[in-house]
Amino acid sequence: MITEFKMPKMGESISEATIISWLKNVGDFVEAEETILEVATDKVDSDVPAPVSGVITEIRFQKDDVVEVGTVLALIDSSQQIADSSLQSAEKVQNSEVVSPNKVEVSQPKTDNRKLTTNPNAFISPLVISIAQKENLSIEELQTITGSGTDGRLQKSDVFSYLKNRKYPLKSIPQPTTQNLQPTTFPKPKINFVEGKDRIVEMDRMRKMIADHMVYSKQTSPHVTSYIEVDVTNLVNWRNENKDKFQEKHNEKLTFTPVFVQSVAKAIVDFPMINVSVDEKNIIVHNDINIGMATALPSGNLIVPVVKNANEKELVALAKDVNNLAEASRNNKLKPEQIQGSTFTISNVGTFGSLMGTPIINQPEVAILALGIIKKRPEVITTEKGDEIAIRSMMYLSLSFDHRVVDGFLGGSFLRKVGDYLEQFDASTTI
Repeated sequence: MITEFKMPKMGESISEATIISWLKNVGDFVEAEETILEVATDKVDSDVPAPVSGVITEIRFQKDDVVEVGTVLALIDSSQQIADSSLQSAEKVQNSEVVSPNKVEVSQPKTDNRKLTTNPNAFISPLVISIAQKENLSIEELQTITGSGTDGRLQKSDVFSYLKNRKYPLKSIPQPTTQNLQPTTFPKPKINFVEGKDRIVEMDRMRKMIADHMVYSKQTSPHVTSYIEVDVTNLVNWRNENKDKFQEKHNEKLTFTPVFVQSVAKAIVDFPMINVSVDEKNIIVHNDINIGMATALPSGNLIVPVVKNANEKELVALAKDVNNLAEASRNNKLKPEQIQGSTFTISNVGTFGSLMGTPIINQPEVAILALGIIKKRPEVITTEKGDEIAIRSMMYLSLSFDHRVVDGFLGGSFLRKVGDYLEQFDASTTI
């Protein structure tokens, strides 16, 4: 009795996953629900259990292969005879021919590549960019390939299919000039490596993805950053007075982050054109307000879990969401859908003592907000008695935005509105 072991559905809107490693080999006996495979979707790693007990007779995909949901990954012989004599069967199977890795083939109509138009704003994953670099594909040529994934997303199989049928060079695609490829004014700096003192650390998979995504974002969006300073004394006093009560009542920590999320969500309601994505010459205005929280992992890497529909939740619900997502991040327990669908991102650089930051936009969003450290300083304030010097809790906010669709008026107005909500926080808010 042969059972097909398929790539499971990893979450809403996720159509494929990358194989990290097999924990079992052909010929091994596995128990039902035993983890036999590790896969990755975006930045989240997940364990995949065996659907039945039996002996693995065939593995069709290997490490680093990108496989669509529902595709057969392996075959498991779950017959009682093999289950009872697993060792003998395993030795027999080990001598059998191992099927080489297959590529996922996506059926799509033949296209005359010379008639394709370039889409400079199409989302391209770090994996696809890596393939393009190895195959000497320019970013302009990559953007002409029709994607077969969700919402037209470009997949690994699309690139391989294009390379197989490519007629090169294509006159309709701008080719890099010699001047761009070979700078003549400044050579690449030499890295001095001292043998016995310096050491080489290879980037892990997540760090490579972050690096590719950040470079892609800077190449795609013309970044502009604006700054404001806000007085959050009322917020700080309220939190100090209520954090113990909040812990006792809700068994949750009360941090500043849920208030930051709430203020950003309110400001997005006031300025919905900051909650958009760019699709070629079109602007996609998102109805849902999903706030991503840039979160540092123990490994030093970064991940962005998402608070969904933040504008519809009260402060207590936001605090629970923020704490649950942060805890899941630290323990590598995030589900794929928990890092999908953000429409705006915040980065609390003040957590690490930074006064302010110039964050890089989390594509395909058009803006990201950095929140600096809260510091007490003497400030001049206006009272009924006139100007006075008082000790206030101050912080800097910095907004990086995509100047293709967000101009200074919109970016500055949105940033000021976030600051107003923080400064005007109601100290009588109950928990």
